[in-house]
Amino acid sequence: MSDRSWTPITLGADYPAPAGPYSPAVRAGDFVYVSGQVPRDPRTGELLGATIEEQSAATLANLRRVLEAAGARMEDVVAVTVYLADEDDWGAFNAVYRTVFQAPFPARTVVGAGLRGVRIEISAVGFLVPRS
Repeated sequence: MSDRSWTPITLGADYPAPAGPYSPAVRAGDFVYVSGQVPRDPRTGELLGATIEEQSAATLANLRRVLEAAGARMEDVVAVTVYLADEDDWGAFNAVYRTVFQAPFPARTVVGAGLRGVRIEISAVGFLVPRS
């Protein structure tokens, strides 16, 4: 057992563990750090969607799933990092992003990246506060 001061977050028994050496998210104090999510079905690994719009929606749904496993919501997200395989997809991605996040928006960085077989990857940080 580890003596780390953070807790790994898993999706639960219905989902296989990640193929690589990482946790889907970790909780450290009131913060949740979500690993990069991609447009793949978390149970089967199947690619979800072909267009940037479809892949963006699937990736954001995966982000939501991991946040919920950690006890967080999309409204708790304070920072987002987006990786796009094609920087020209920024506008189409941004339109989908606006359907999920509303003002005041989280801090965000969007960068071009060489992604392996997907058009988008998103990581995020959430801040949890007690809810009444």
